[in-house]
Amino acid sequence: MNKKIFLGIVCCLSVLACKKGTEEKSDEIATNSNKQPNVVIVFTDDQGYEDVGCFGSPDIKTPHLDQMASEGVKLTSFYSAQAVCSASRAGLLTGCYPNRIGIHNAFMPDAKIGLNPEETTIADMLKEQGYATAIYGKWHLGDHPDFMPNNQGFDDYFGIPYSNDMWPLHPQQGPIFNFGPLPLYENEKVIDTLTDQSQLTTQITERAVSFIDKNKDNPFFLYVAHPQPHVPLYVSDKFKGKSERGLYGDVIMEIDWSVGQILETLKKNNLDKNTLVIFTSDNGPWLAYGNHAGSADPFREGKGTAWEGGQREPFIAWYPGTLPANKTINTPVMAIDILPTVASITESKLPEKEIDGKNVWPILSGASTETPHEAFFFYYRVNELFGVRYKDWKLYFPHRYRTMDGQEPGKDGLPGEYRFVDMEAIELYNLATDSIESTNVAEENPEVVKTIMALADEKRKELGDSLTGIEGSENRAPGQVKTED
Repeated sequence: MNKKIFLGIVCCLSVLACKKGTEEKSDEIATNSNKQPNVVIVFTDDQGYEDVGCFGSPDIKTPHLDQMASEGVKLTSFYSAQAVCSASRAGLLTGCYPNRIGIHNAFMPDAKIGLNPEETTIADMLKEQGYATAIYGKWHLGDHPDFMPNNQGFDDYFGIPYSNDMWPLHPQQGPIFNFGPLPLYENEKVIDTLTDQSQLTTQITERAVSFIDKNKDNPFFLYVAHPQPHVPLYVSDKFKGKSERGLYGDVIMEIDWSVGQILETLKKNNLDKNTLVIFTSDNGPWLAYGNHAGSADPFREGKGTAWEGGQREPFIAWYPGTLPANKTINTPVMAIDILPTVASITESKLPEKEIDGKNVWPILSGASTETPHEAFFFYYRVNELFGVRYKDWKLYFPHRYRTMDGQEPGKDGLPGEYRFVDMEAIELYNLATDSIESTNVAEENPEVVKTIMALADEKRKELGDSLTGIEGSENRAPGQVKTED
């Protein structure tokens, strides 16, 4: 055979082989993109609005979250469902205002109530669609076996059943609390009793990475509920002493690393263009803890209040090739909107029972800047309606709230003491011009006050309001521990 002809044949075969390989790779990516989309929610604990680089932190480096925001969507008016642990998590997972489903405050160990298994969680909804489901981290929706994650739609669970400070090492153990050991669960079994939490963020991350690897060929829902940066603060040696913000900053840097590990694993498995990843937190910072607390700057107050600092949270959504990149959105959204939005993109059935959230996919995708909500309602304690956001207006009803303003802050894991303030009259703020809520403009805007009052009255008919003694007509009972007669 002529040498030139032989070389030509070899060259052609090489080109064809290369083309075939490229087509196979393209087919693989196309297959991934045609699958049902995966969903990952990373939910931190007591993280302040400012405690991410791209949300303005001057002294905490979060390169992975910053990159996530540059490749995705950042919401600047995202609200948690309530300003406290259990209620906030109930709202996220069910799409309901927590008081609609009987969840208030933060559950203590051995609680006699929990999230009613008859409610539909995101995990329940997606499991019906054939999704693998997992939660790694903090649960805090009832520690009785009937209310734990494996009975709420989750196939796999690793983590703690309630807050990480509910243990014998609490700084107020004895005078105020009498906590027992803090259990670490794997599904329904206690596998350890924690006395040191420094490896927990790493362990949760390793579980998340393994779950993604294991389910790369199946649709999945992964809920990563980090117990940090809720006090007591713990960090591994990987990040100890690395932050300019002390131990609190070290903790946030490790959470940022965790997010990076999850995104890297999605990319490694060619799942990045078929996965919606959401990062946010359950409520604002616990300001009583001083240098062990986060920052809600520029907003007012923190955890345990309905002021902007109590519920306005950092929020990043990442879905390369589907959501726009490097986009900042100011339209208000609440955690109750996540379930119906996930239902929309996964073509899942909404819960049969009434929910409060709305599909905000048009907002996230940039198709709309209009909220589907007429208003957002800010409840706290046991069904007390503290405030309402209507368009750019935020109205507060008379109530008692706590503040660290003028108080000696806590330090190094010990809390300071809150001062309580009685709000005696209605207050109104224009968030468009006064996001720090410094100037009450209720007297100058009587028509706005009247409109919001009417909206509040309608919501009180539905969900009630303990502050005014009104019982709602649509509240549902939480799960109750069955007692033997």
